[in-house]
Amino acid sequence: MKAHANTVRIAPRKARLVIDLIRGKNVKEAQAILMFTPRAASPLILKVLNSAIANAAHNDSKNVDNLYVKEAYVNEGVRLKRLLPRAKGQGDIIKKRTSHITVVVAERE
Repeated sequence: MKAHANTVRIAPRKARLVIDLIRGKNVKEAQAILMFTPRAASPLILKVLNSAIANAAHNDSKNVDNLYVKEAYVNEGVRLKRLLPRAKGQGDIIKKRTSHITVVVAERE
């Protein structure tokens, strides 16, 4: 079962550092890793992981104890473009990047 979080206001590069830590792990271990990782992306990814676990338990009647993180990836979302005033009437464009976070959990055989 899978869960998505679209247009999350964190740069994909920063979120990928955290999501690489949980790929292939048991869901209980992945939750523990995310709770104690001091990164801004950790609570966001934990929320998506918990949603995927709830989807698997409720919609597919899977046993939560046998679940593991089958796939976990972060894609780039839309970029919010903002202008920063500079000297001589010019402006610099600041790209505020967003992420699409996807977590897929499955049962171990």
